[in-house]
Amino acid sequence: MVRSFDEFADEYGPEKIVYIYEPRSGLKGIIVIDNISAGPAIGGIRMAKDVSTAEVFRLARAMTWKNALAGIPHGGGKSAILADPSSPNKETLIRQFARAMESMTGYIPGPDMGTDEVAMAWVRDEIGRSVGLSKVLGGIPLDQIGATGYGLAVCAEVAQEFAGFSLEGARVVVQGFGNVGSHAARYLQERGALLVGASDLDGTVYDPAGLDIERLCKIKQETGKVTTYEGAEVMDMNAWLDIPCDIFVPAARPDVIDETNALRLKCKLVLQGANIPVTARAERILHDNGILSVPDFVANAGGVICASVEYKGGTQKQAFETIEEKVKENTRAVLELAKAHSQMPAEAALSLAKQRVAEAMAYRRSR
Repeated sequence: MVRSFDEFADEYGPEKIVYIYEPRSGLKGIIVIDNISAGPAIGGIRMAKDVSTAEVFRLARAMTWKNALAGIPHGGGKSAILADPSSPNKETLIRQFARAMESMTGYIPGPDMGTDEVAMAWVRDEIGRSVGLSKVLGGIPLDQIGATGYGLAVCAEVAQEFAGFSLEGARVVVQGFGNVGSHAARYLQERGALLVGASDLDGTVYDPAGLDIERLCKIKQETGKVTTYEGAEVMDMNAWLDIPCDIFVPAARPDVIDETNALRLKCKLVLQGANIPVTARAERILHDNGILSVPDFVANAGGVICASVEYKGGTQKQAFETIEEKVKENTRAVLELAKAHSQMPAEAALSLAKQRVAEAMAYRRSR
């Protein structure tokens, strides 16, 4: 059922919600430009069969808060193509979708679940703008270099002192061992942590002595499944809920942690690698249960910070330096504010983000 604009609208946005339909190819898409007060919106193109308008709006709003907290000159937006990312006519669908958004100059698309640097090259070829491009096109391939995963590890460096543990020897479980999850595991390992569990749609692998990340990544690339990894216990796809660890990284779809399963988590820190992976009620349950949950628009901002640096013509080195600076600064600011006011980190982060968006909106001409 299509929801009305009024069900989403508030003082912050959205600027527009656009539906795309091309009957000959079967293209169906949604574009939400939420708020562009700080500059043109940056947000990924998601490709999945079951994306809803509500999900795209929530993701676009998360980008508004994320970009505001990161202090980059961009607003929030998101889009989705309602199709299987393994579809044989993927290129056709993405190129048609790009042409449909050509006039929406307030939105700069980037990669997201189901799309990558190749898809962004198709988009740029059609409309002349995108981020997350390959190096050969002058871009910074944020998925290839693991910009979001790097930011998650930087966030963990700060969060460890607030969560009461050390990264050295910390046990990590990743739900959704893809572009974000695999790089987060790598960068956390560089800081002394140990990956003990990893899951994908096929199942979960677990080894309390530690998984070989490079071998797991190679196997995942070759077979598309983590469960083909030898030497670890193979479990079902939701077994990550019950694996004891210090750091849990949800890096897949929205709302995987909700009020029905939040109490099953056995960790000290939730690093939100995916966008909106924890429901509002689950955030409260985690907080009341003594688990520190760093919200998505703080923890996983590395990707969009990298995209912003790329858009301004910056280098990969500059992108990593900017990610480190901004994620460290924002994580500490949010967690110190939450501690000082006995708030959930999600509440503190939202308060800071709203202040920054409201300030940017104050400079705009009344319409």
